[in-house]
Amino acid sequence: MTDATAAVPARPGYRYYVLAILVLVYMLNFLDRQIIGILAAPLKAEFGLSDSQFGLLGGIAFASVYSTLAIPLAALADKTSRVWIMTGALAVWSGFTALCGVAGSFGQLFLFRMGVGVGEAGGVAPAYSLIADYFPPNQRARALAGFAFGIPLGTAAGTLIGGLVAATYGWRTAFIAVGLLGLLIAPILRLTVKDPVRGGTDAAKVVAADAAPVETVPVSDKVGRTASLVMLGLGVGCLILAALNQFAGVAIGSALVLAFGGLLAMVIGVSFWIARKTASVVMPKPSFWLLALGAASSSVCGYGVAGWLPLFFMRSFNLTLAQTSWYYSGIALIGGILGIWLGGAIADKLAKRGKGAYPLTPAIAFIISAPCFIAAMNSPWLIGLVLPGGGSNAQQLILAFLIFLIPTGLNLAWLGPITAAVQHIAPAPMRSTASAIFLLFNNLLGIAVGFFYFGWMSDLLAPRFGEESLRWAIYTGMGFYLMAAVLLFGASRTLKRDWID
Repeated sequence: MTDATAAVPARPGYRYYVLAILVLVYMLNFLDRQIIGILAAPLKAEFGLSDSQFGLLGGIAFASVYSTLAIPLAALADKTSRVWIMTGALAVWSGFTALCGVAGSFGQLFLFRMGVGVGEAGGVAPAYSLIADYFPPNQRARALAGFAFGIPLGTAAGTLIGGLVAATYGWRTAFIAVGLLGLLIAPILRLTVKDPVRGGTDAAKVVAADAAPVETVPVSDKVGRTASLVMLGLGVGCLILAALNQFAGVAIGSALVLAFGGLLAMVIGVSFWIARKTASVVMPKPSFWLLALGAASSSVCGYGVAGWLPLFFMRSFNLTLAQTSWYYSGIALIGGILGIWLGGAIADKLAKRGKGAYPLTPAIAFIISAPCFIAAMNSPWLIGLVLPGGGSNAQQLILAFLIFLIPTGLNLAWLGPITAAVQHIAPAPMRSTASAIFLLFNNLLGIAVGFFYFGWMSDLLAPRFGEESLRWAIYTGMGFYLMAAVLLFGASRTLKRDWID
């Protein structure tokens, strides 16, 4: 037994220590990822950005590499030390976050944000696999929900620390400070967390004497190879069109967009080739697509709204940068923690009646989320139904805060149940890579589309609604929650036959 696959320590509290360290790392992951949201106003002013341009900075710059590189890094984590992968990833994304503070142009900031995505690509899927090997199946949804506490903690910390530091010392200092914090935590992760035996906490199975272990059963890689070749072909096609546009004067779209899309498709193709065996196991399963696309649909709203709400509060609620930092960090922290924990606990309890409860729980949550978001954004109108004149500004803010807690919590209720379900549609030796393939769809669509969509829609609606265009852009995005609910309802009907204990 090597250091990379050390046995799980006998001390009962050690697994919870590991979970706490992984939560801290995930918190830093989201702190560095989401800090850009609270810095929207100073960044837009510094570089003269439109909402659409800022949407690209917060979305595709990060998501293009974060989503695609997660697969090769997870495949490496399935064969080597997951802790080493996560330690290196933490150091890289923290370093690039600090570099964002010295960016002298939009282009430099765009590239540094891509660097943050490179590092964070190795920070999540290996953690999912570690948790699955530290906690038995009947505790995994709650453990993964506990890990997901890093999201509201990181979002709240990034909003509060980033906003207050930026308001006092400037946005550059905010980036540098949070980046250096991650570099200090990386050695602690490496020195105190060990890799457990893969599949060591899975339920024991009674098998025939001549049956081969799951990890040694030959797996056809046909589906993965086909997916890889399709993406590589698409990438080559886009690059050819970009070259024709640039050098032959053939007017077919933007050469820059075609080139970027072609390179992105090529990277995805290479990633699928690396993960072709795991892809061939999970991609033929209907549950995988329903879970991945359902989560992605919800993430369009989840990431998009989280990234744009600080600017919404400043525009529509007339809050300052410092006031917004306190206000939104409270919403993210309280609502997020309650939603994530309840989602995992409820799904684990309901799953005793059937595996379909894992996707069914968040599906119901998303149906409730959309009208709650709209209600919270219209707190003056709600108070006006009771108090003449719509009440005071303080009353409006308090009511909005309380209502925002509901959809903020429900918005994150999927994390424990869905990530636990994804862990069970692939054999133990493939879990890191299966999680990365799932995250490819979730994050590439959720972060890239979500962050850009609301900015693009805000610019589109600005001629009619002016400063309130962002409010109406968020209204339109609520349809993605309904789409997510439909897809996850479908997953609740297919998951039982795709489940691997």
